[in-house]
Amino acid sequence: MNWKVITWYIGVSLLMVTVLMAVAAIIAFATPGDESRIPLLYSVFLTGTVGAFPLIFVRRKGHHLTFREGNSIVVGAWLFGCLFGMFPFLFYGKEFTIINALFETVSGFTTTGASILNDIETLPRGLQFWRIATAWVGGIGIVTLFSMLMSGSSNRTTLSEAEISSVARDAFSGVRMGSFTTRMLVTYVALTVSTFGALKLTGMGWFDSATNAMSACSTCGFCVRNESIAFYANPAAEVVLTLAMLASGINFGLLFLALIKRRPRRIMKSETVRAFLGAVAVAIAVITADLAINGKYPSLPAALRDASFQVASIATTTGFATKDTNLWPPLSMAVLLICSLICGCSGSTSGGIKMDRALLAWKGIARKVSMTVTPNLVKPIRVDGHIRQDDCVTDAFSYIFCYLLVLVVFAAVNIAGGQDFMTGVTASIACIGNVGPGFGDVGSMNNYAEFSAFLKATSMLEMIIGRLEIFPILYLLRTIR
Repeated sequence: MNWKVITWYIGVSLLMVTVLMAVAAIIAFATPGDESRIPLLYSVFLTGTVGAFPLIFVRRKGHHLTFREGNSIVVGAWLFGCLFGMFPFLFYGKEFTIINALFETVSGFTTTGASILNDIETLPRGLQFWRIATAWVGGIGIVTLFSMLMSGSSNRTTLSEAEISSVARDAFSGVRMGSFTTRMLVTYVALTVSTFGALKLTGMGWFDSATNAMSACSTCGFCVRNESIAFYANPAAEVVLTLAMLASGINFGLLFLALIKRRPRRIMKSETVRAFLGAVAVAIAVITADLAINGKYPSLPAALRDASFQVASIATTTGFATKDTNLWPPLSMAVLLICSLICGCSGSTSGGIKMDRALLAWKGIARKVSMTVTPNLVKPIRVDGHIRQDDCVTDAFSYIFCYLLVLVVFAAVNIAGGQDFMTGVTASIACIGNVGPGFGDVGSMNNYAEFSAFLKATSMLEMIIGRLEIFPILYLLRTIR
């Protein structure tokens, strides 16, 4: 592999991070008395200098990236983005020790939304925006974002294929990768801007509207308020955010056809989307009934309001909160736990196993049963009208196995590190799925501040593994070996 070229591309990714830091610095300077101005300026200078260094001394002209190089660039860009992204927090100081600053940054870039902050509202506005900005760029993907600015379709395609999972590419096998990534970016920006405008119409302030829109569309769940969305007590804003979160959990290629190309029927023609929205509807109905029957809410509409928001938030791995779900009945908590495992569709900003893989695995099991009963039966697996090869089904089973294995290992680490069973297991589910909140000490109205430095470090590792969907990490380890 050409490591010099790899460093060149990682340098480009750091320059993209520098641009976002500069925007945060501008906001800090526009805010009277903002204490994050100098920390952000230092960070802009440091990150920009390191990012520009390989661009000056490395020549990449005429070099065509291999998959191994593309995969190394993707993993390297995420790791260095998180490393340099922590400097604004670290230079600011106070409760941001090295481990805390890195945790907050990794949580943002991976769109997990887990936090170590006990008082978010005391952060300067510049740092508040930077915190949300890490999530917004992490939602679309660092490499996908900067590859859109590159010349040379072959290298751009190689990078996109290394960062975007195969199950997402299979959903749009008839579309060129360059076109697919363009559609994703256009849809992402349009969805964010639309959500911002709608939140403004509900009476929310411009800064809160912008940050909540960025957080919802990236399915991160970072909020500039300590009580998350519960702070606003605004039913209209909750409806807007619910719709934005659900839209962000759908394949952006489909959203592009539905919203930009004005072909709304394409969404409901997708079997995967129907399964996702159907599962969300069932979860909302079950939790609403459970809350009403157990007397947790005075009326059915009140139960439906919170059930709808929390299911949309967890099922899309966003993590916004309007209620403390630790206080909900066991059945409601179990349903939310299932939602945090499967989550949204491939090609979206949500994490988790993804409905596409769950659907492939389910159909694979159904075919296995059918062919066992009727050995001569020929039954291809179809999803969205397309026949899926056996390799796709095997990939889905392999990923789900690895996903659950990582989940169990890190849950054991959490419990061995001093967490109770509920906290340890649900924290692992929340980190591998990039969900954020779990139950117990990491519930919807709690955070990860009380985790030890060791558990914060292992949680960060699990977040990165989950965001990169496991296999790029394994490919890199094989490459280094």
